[in-house]
Amino acid sequence: MTRKSRGKTKRKTASSSTLVVPSPPTVEPQAAATEAAPIDVLPELVLSGILRRLSLADLLRAALASHRWRRLASRCLPRAPPLLGYFFHPTEIPPPYPDGDPEIAHTPAVFAPIDASAPHLSLDFAPDAFRFHVYDSHQGLLLLEPSERVSGARGCIPRFLVLDPATRRRTVLSPPPRDTVPDDRRWRSSRYYVGPALLSRAHPSKLCFEVICFAIDGGHPRAWVASVDNDQCRWRALPRDEQVLVDFDPYWFEGRPVHAAGKIYWHICHSWRLLALDPSTLRFSNLPVPDALSSHNHKHRVGETPDGRLCLVTDAQKQLQLWVRGNGRRSDNGWILERKIVDLLVLCDMMRGLPSDPMLRTLCVWPSDMGAGRTGKVFIETWGFGRFSFHMDTGKMERLSTKRGKEYGHPMFAYFLAWPPAFLAQEN
Repeated sequence: MTRKSRGKTKRKTASSSTLVVPSPPTVEPQAAATEAAPIDVLPELVLSGILRRLSLADLLRAALASHRWRRLASRCLPRAPPLLGYFFHPTEIPPPYPDGDPEIAHTPAVFAPIDASAPHLSLDFAPDAFRFHVYDSHQGLLLLEPSERVSGARGCIPRFLVLDPATRRRTVLSPPPRDTVPDDRRWRSSRYYVGPALLSRAHPSKLCFEVICFAIDGGHPRAWVASVDNDQCRWRALPRDEQVLVDFDPYWFEGRPVHAAGKIYWHICHSWRLLALDPSTLRFSNLPVPDALSSHNHKHRVGETPDGRLCLVTDAQKQLQLWVRGNGRRSDNGWILERKIVDLLVLCDMMRGLPSDPMLRTLCVWPSDMGAGRTGKVFIETWGFGRFSFHMDTGKMERLSTKRGKEYGHPMFAYFLAWPPAFLAQEN
């Protein structure tokens, strides 16, 4: 009996041992953390290298992940602000060979993104924007003037509308008080107001900026500066710049400014010079064009090359030419002819509907602007045959027209994101 009971005990023990589940292997805490978030253990040098390879949109999204990523992303941002697209006033295509300058009815400004990844901006947050015309775009802001000026009020400085399309904020600047200039009564009757420009912006998260506008008082330019801090505007007037003489009818000034190579420029129709303003000193100066362009009725437009140099694009000698600032044996008033880009007849062959006569073909085509944002593009305007963009390096020609059959109005204002973004910018 005793032996049988021992055998049964052994079988029970053996069967019970087969039900025992082995315990899982122990995992060290450091290894578990590594498997949960492997990218957090990367050194900052490696993580910065990854962030630099991201597109701008992905880089800004990565900056929102954590404080550490935000700090690293701020170091990887490109220095130049990104170009998002262009604001312009669509216009009807004028008839070919108009007699004189046709009256163009401008529609409210619209935005054309540079590509599919850019945001689609609009001015619908400013219901009164249709009463204004865009005059400048700089550091994420748009500067607008009233579309209809009072007859005979060319000597009066108008009010301005300033918009931030990215943050959908707006403010209106009243004209400067008359006592801003101590002897204003002396110049008021002969004053000729030319135009405004956005001067600077303090911080991308705030509506703090400066606007400059200028007029011709007694043959010399005088500037007014508006300093705006969250809807509080203060005007100050500068003395006349007697180092610069305006010995022609101020009517020939183009009121729209051009920001290029750190300065602000105004074109002068049928002139051998440009008017330049240094934003750091607020002093005006004349910039002569090359002598090769001053003795002929050529169109020249100021801008920037893709590497940031000041340049002129012109249609001299029936060619699209690029002149850059520089000194040397081939220098002409401080300009050097860098490239003869393309013959105008070759350019005309890329467009449809132009007349067959070679002389008429070249008379119908001229450069209207140098593309901002260092894109290497030149905007081409025609006499009733549309508006185009031409890439100087690739030779690609594109028709600039809206879905409703209108053309991009002149001028086109490049819109850059306020840089750096507000959540990455350092507070003052």
